[in-house]
Amino acid sequence: MKQYNYSDLTKGQIQKLVQRNVDPANEIRAIVEDVIAHVQQNGDSALFDYALKFDKVELDKLDLDKDELIEIASAVTTEQKAALEVAYNNIYKFHQTQLKTEDRVETMPGVTCWRELRPIEKVGLYIPGGSAVLPSTFLMLGIPAQIAGCNEIVVCSPPQKNGKVNAFIAYVALLLGIDKIYLAGGSQAIAAMAYGTQTITKVDKIFGPGNQFVTKAKTIIQSTTTTAIDMPAGPSEVLVIADETANPLYVAADLLAQAEHGMDSQSILVCTSNKIAEDVLAELDKQLCVLPRAEIAKVALENSYIVVTNNLDEAMDFSNVYAPEHLILATTNWQQQTKNIINAGSVFLGNLTPESAGDYASGTNHTLPTSSYARAYSGVSVDSFVKKITFQHITPEGIQNIGPSVEILAELEGLHAHKNAVAVRRGPQTP
Repeated sequence: MKQYNYSDLTKGQIQKLVQRNVDPANEIRAIVEDVIAHVQQNGDSALFDYALKFDKVELDKLDLDKDELIEIASAVTTEQKAALEVAYNNIYKFHQTQLKTEDRVETMPGVTCWRELRPIEKVGLYIPGGSAVLPSTFLMLGIPAQIAGCNEIVVCSPPQKNGKVNAFIAYVALLLGIDKIYLAGGSQAIAAMAYGTQTITKVDKIFGPGNQFVTKAKTIIQSTTTTAIDMPAGPSEVLVIADETANPLYVAADLLAQAEHGMDSQSILVCTSNKIAEDVLAELDKQLCVLPRAEIAKVALENSYIVVTNNLDEAMDFSNVYAPEHLILATTNWQQQTKNIINAGSVFLGNLTPESAGDYASGTNHTLPTSSYARAYSGVSVDSFVKKITFQHITPEGIQNIGPSVEILAELEGLHAHKNAVAVRRGPQTP
């Protein structure tokens, strides 16, 4: 990992340092645009082509039904089922509290305004299945969709080498009451859910993380179709802020937990001394060599770095510019720093709170904004799966109270029909 001293970096150098997953030559865009066009024009046929090309699987159909999911899920052990059920219950409990009815507000006598929730009717869930199969992502997306009450949940996940899905994905589908999974991955799955094919239904909004190709497809379809997306959630990342109270063993483990996601993941350490950096690097060497995904993690670490600051305040300043997907405060003094967090997807406080807990089972959602999008986006929640429709009702008293102001405002904007729509309701006014 490269190492930098915060004091030596200019503002321009910091801005360059925090950039990630850029596509300056538009090479990824060009590939994804071709995939989208092929799916849009050829539907299922294109999905069969891409399964063979990218997944190296020759499919005879694009979906798995409930009976097939039950058969596949039978491979999950009792212990594994119990762990998935703990995660399900905690995630459900946390997200259920987000479904709230808002109060009606009388803005002036006789004028009442309020909002009501309505579920998005058709949602698409993309569950990655490349170098790592992620049933946890299925829980993170399926549970809030379930709580919100979405009428149709379309699930796409890349086929495994046997032309099926992973047993854990199948079991989660059954937990969620979802009886069909479509065998499509990558940007082609995003295109299929955005435009619809002979087999896959067009949806209103697409959810789920993925690689740079998936992320690029989501951003393209959001601007070219009527299908919305949750957020630009691309290759995963973590930023760990550590001071002298941190445990280098834990910090190294957290950095590696992120790095093993994929070669394009990023693990950043921002620490308050060179000694901490040295100790963490020594621990990384010890832990990396025994990881089954060591080669993947090693490449990710080569694209990661360490920033040494003079204090925690400087560390937090850098973090807010980076705007990490995951932020870990590896310090016993985290209570003094939480108020300074401006940009982050999900925050893990103290030395005993690993990101892994949030990734799987603490209850919070792990589908989060990456690549500095935490500046403007929140992570997935029940709110992501609903629309909030405003309502208002005006009584005879209310139209008389609010009418004069509306008429004056309409007139000053030169919109006389707007004024008249109020005036005719108020009736002739006596001088």
